[in-house]
Parts: sequence; structure tokens; C-alpha cells
Amino acid sequence: MLFADSGLSDAQISVLLAIWSLTAVVFEVPSGALADRFSRRGSLVVAGALQAAGYATWVLFPSFWGFAAGFVLWGLGGTLTSGAFEALLYDGLAAGGDEDQYGRLNARVDTIELIAQVPVAVVATALFSFGGYQLAGWVSVAMCLASSVIALRFPEPERGSEDDDEPGYFATLRTGLRASIPIKRAVLAVALVYALDAFEEYFTLLAQDWDVPTVWVPLATIGIPLMGAAGASLAGRLPFRGWVLFASGALLIVAAWLAVPPAIVLLGLFYGLYRFVLVHVETELQHRIESDARATVTSVAAIGSEFVAFAVYGLWVLGSAIAIGVMVLLVALFIRRQ
Repeated sequence: MLFADSGLSDAQISVLLAIWSLTAVVFEVPSGALADRFSRRGSLVVAGALQAAGYATWVLFPSFWGFAAGFVLWGLGGTLTSGAFEALLYDGLAAGGDEDQYGRLNARVDTIELIAQVPVAVVATALFSFGGYQLAGWVSVAMCLASSVIALRFPEPERGSEDDDEPGYFATLRTGLRASIPIKRAVLAVALVYALDAFEEYFTLLAQDWDVPTVWVPLATIGIPLMGAAGASLAGRLPFRGWVLFASGALLIVAAWLAVPPAIVLLGLFYGLYRFVLVHVETELQHRIESDARATVTSVAAIGSEFVAFAVYGLWVLGSAIAIGVMVLLVALFIRRQ
């Protein structure tokens, strides 16, 4: 919404999102190796500070190039988080012999993350009403810095004693890039499914296109993260079913075809089913990784998702949400054959 209201076209917005993805492509795997070699907790701390700097750039320089610079900073922060958080969570459980609980805990984390978007949407509406994008932007900066402070308190399990001959950065990077066939399949599944989440960036634009007034867009789309949270929560309790992603793609196509405000309900159902599948493929990948380069392997999946995300951005420009729905069906077909 900020980009559109600043005069940027759909094509320019897609270019900005592509810059965001390109940043991840360049730095994703090296940042994962840094987290494995040095500190996963430290990576999370720096990530919050970089994202705060990105938001500050948007507020101070609300133009195409200012937004581009902000996306680069945000992208750098995102690469430091990706892989490091999952590895910190899984190894923390494994240290106590509870790695089999990762799927349920990962589902809970996703659920809380999505539910948190509801009060954020309410606050965003109030902030926008009182201070526009400036006030909302500076509050976002403060929240990112607060996340860094919280990350400082995360426990980080030891990965070897001081007398161990620990591998260097490049050795860790090589270990993470070398994987068995089952791991590679799981990496590809995560890359394809997670890439679809790039479509989330267009939810507010869809609401606008479907005749929802700008000031009401946050509240109109408030049900989408709630449905996503429901899907993620169920993923921690129910087994994976191959038809779920097919159903989500079909719902998205119908919603895009209707293109009216009530279709946002179908958009929410699509997102709930999608998050159900995402939790399952992410959990399967973590269970298959056996090396200490867990963050690096997870980052390989993330970088793959960034490449696939370019297709999402392109399809938005060329065919909008219907074309992305067809893409979801194709990904569902691939996942079903795994």
C-alpha cells in the first residue's frame, strides 16, 4: 500500500520485490553458514537491526530507490534469520532429546506469528489514521529493534567443546551444500512450497483491487492470518494430506475470478490450507538433516524458494492471482509425487 500510494506501478512494485529476492539469492547460503559456524542467536540479533534500518529508509526516502535500498537491508536481515531460527529451535530440542516435538512446536510458532498479525492490523489502522505511513514506519522500526533485544535472551546449545577441531566457515558451507538424495528432495519441496508465500505480499493490493477502501484494508484482510494460523495449528496435530495444496490452489483461482470483497474469505481459506502444508514440509526437512550445518541446509531451501518466488512476481504482472493459483496446482502435483 505504501508503494502504491507513493505512485509506484504494479510493475515497479514487482521489481522491488524481485530486488528483495535477489538480495536473498546472493546472501542466503553464506549467512546460513555464518550462523552455523559462529552464532545462530547472534544472527537473529543482527537481523532485527538490519530490518529496522530498512524500514527507516522507507520512511526517510519514500521513492523507488529508497524502497529498493530498504528492501536490500531487509533482505540481508531476512537471510540472517532464515535457517538460523529453525536450527536454533531444532538443536535446542535435540539437546534435551525432544527433537520429535519439533513439528508441533514449529506449528505453534507459526500459529503465534500469524495470530500476532491481528492486533498488528488493528494497530496499523490506528497508526495510519493518526500519523499515516510515517508513524506506522517508525513504530515498525522500534518493534524490529525490540526483537533484537529479545533475541539476545534466547538460549543457544553448545555444538562442541572448545577443544574440538571445529570446521571453518568454508568447510561448514561445503557441508551444508552437500546433501543426500532424501535431503535434496525435502529441500526442493520446501523451496517450492515456501516460495508461494511471496504471494502474501499482494494480499493488500488484492483487497484494493476488489474495491476495499484503503483505510479498511488492514481490517478487511484480518481474517487471512487467522485462517493461516488455524492451518498451521492443525498441521501440528494432523498428518499431511496430498490433496490439501490442490484445494488451496482451486480456492485461490475461484477468489481471483470473483474479484469482489467477499472473495477475501476464500483467500483466507486458501492461505490456511497453504500454511498447513508449509509446516509439514518444513518439519520433514529438519528431521532429515543430520549434520551440524543445519542452518546452511535450511538456507539452501530458502534460496531455492527465492528463485521460485521470481515466478510468483512475474505471474502477478502477467496474469495476476489466477495465474498464481495455477502455479499452486503445479506445485501441489510435484509435492504429491514425492
